[in-house]
Amino acid sequence: MSAPADWIAVDWGTTRLRAWVMDGAGREIAHLASDRGMGGLAPDAFEPALLELVGPHLAEGRATPVIACGMVGARQGWIEAAYEAVPCAPPGLAHATRAPAADPRLDVMILPGLSQDRPADVMRGEETQIAGFLATVPDFDGTICLPGTHTKWVQVSAGEVVSFRTVMTGELFAAISGHTVLRHTVGHGSDEAAFIDGVADGMARPEALTARLFGLRAEALLHGLDADAAASRLSGLLIGLELAGARGYWLGTRLALVGAAGLIARYAAALRAQGALPEVADGDEMVLAGLKAASAGRN
Repeated sequence: MSAPADWIAVDWGTTRLRAWVMDGAGREIAHLASDRGMGGLAPDAFEPALLELVGPHLAEGRATPVIACGMVGARQGWIEAAYEAVPCAPPGLAHATRAPAADPRLDVMILPGLSQDRPADVMRGEETQIAGFLATVPDFDGTICLPGTHTKWVQVSAGEVVSFRTVMTGELFAAISGHTVLRHTVGHGSDEAAFIDGVADGMARPEALTARLFGLRAEALLHGLDADAAASRLSGLLIGLELAGARGYWLGTRLALVGAAGLIARYAAALRAQGALPEVADGDEMVLAGLKAASAGRN
């Protein structure tokens, strides 16, 4: 029998399930992960997937609290956890939805996402990272950028999310590099100078993006453009386009980047080239801090 949990923190995304087994003092007993993401599960498969991962840490004779965030609360997930409308503080347990569980050792609460009426937008999962960041940096007022497949630009004031915008830069990069003629041109490595050049070009001439994209293919054919330089320039062009559109979120304000180390390093380099000085925080650490902040609501 593994060490029993006082409670369990869960980040359940589309492709991955992650859990932190916590003791009564808020210390991590174990960090567990599986590929049983929401996208591959029917509604009746969520409880078995969770039990497969955390079952050895559940004590008999008591219901262990499980606090979950992410796509597990989507309409296609275990049970829908309705969005909270901004402006509001990142939602805690008072707004969570209890998931139906047959095993008496489980008491699963799913945190809601956030919604914005106009312009219409939603997030699910990032609000817990925001909660963790605000718990770590309680005096923060400004913009939090959460780079990812769907990057979020979030305005925060007095502990509340005031507004946010989602940008599909990561998904566009994957689609263009994997499903267009550029799949023959771009590699997987990194070229910092090519990236920064791409950022500058994307910001200066956003209306020329589609021509610039085919230009990468032509440069490779006619001038031997290196595949890694092509990939970095493509990334730079798309992030530059994003920064041009999100200028109102990052220009002249306190700015933080929250996410995976490699991706926030790329955004940080792009922003520093424009004179911005972003703070940075690890996304995994912030999601756990956010789930801990929600757990404090149990007391």
